[in-house]
Amino acid sequence: MLKARNVILMIAAVIIADQCLKFYIKLNYFAGEEHNVLGNWFRLHFVENEGMAWGWKFGGGFGKIALTLFRLVAVIWGSFLLKDFIKKKYHKGFIICAALIYAGALGNLLDSMFYGLFFDYSDPFTQNVAKLVPFGTGYTSFLHGRVVDMLYFPLINSNYPSWVPFVGGDKFEFFAPVFNIADASISVGVITLLIFQNKFFKKETTKPVANV
Repeated sequence: MLKARNVILMIAAVIIADQCLKFYIKLNYFAGEEHNVLGNWFRLHFVENEGMAWGWKFGGGFGKIALTLFRLVAVIWGSFLLKDFIKKKYHKGFIICAALIYAGALGNLLDSMFYGLFFDYSDPFTQNVAKLVPFGTGYTSFLHGRVVDMLYFPLINSNYPSWVPFVGGDKFEFFAPVFNIADASISVGVITLLIFQNKFFKKETTKPVANV
C-alpha cells in the first residue's frame, strides 16, 4: 500500500526540482536565450508561456485569469481526489500517475499565480536577465504570471519530402515544443495511465464455486 507520506514526498520532489530549474533559468537567461547541454539535441531554451499548452492564448487578460483560476480549482479538487485514492487503496501505479499529474499542475500554477509579482520583465530585444524584486512590484499582477519553459529536444531537423501535400519542402523538426519539468510530470502521468489502465483498473474476478 502506498502511504500518503510517500505521495507527498514525491509531489514535493517534482515541485522543488521544477521550481529550482525555473528560478535558475529566470535569473540566468534572458527571454529567448539558448544553450546546448548535450550536443544539438538537448538544449536549454528560455521561453515564457502566457497561456495554455503549446503557448495558446484566449480572451486576453480575462482569459488568463480564467485559466489560472481553472488550474487553481483543479489543483484543489485534485488534493481531495488524491486523498480519496489513497484512503480507498487504489492501485499503487494509478496513485503515482495521479500524483505526477497533480504535481505538474501545481508546479505550473505557482508560475501563473506568483511569478509576475516578484520577477521583473525579461526583454528578448534588450536581452536583460530578470531579477527578483520586492513582492508586488514585478512584471505583472497576481494570476497573470507566465509559465517558464526551457527543456528543448530537437532530435530531428529535416524537411518534409516534396511530394507531401501542403507541407512538402517545409522544415520538419522533432521534438519542437519547449517544456518544463512540470509539463513532463503531467505527460508521464497521463501516458503511463493510458498504457496501463487495464492493469490499474483490473477488476477482481471471483472463481465460481463448484457444485458438490
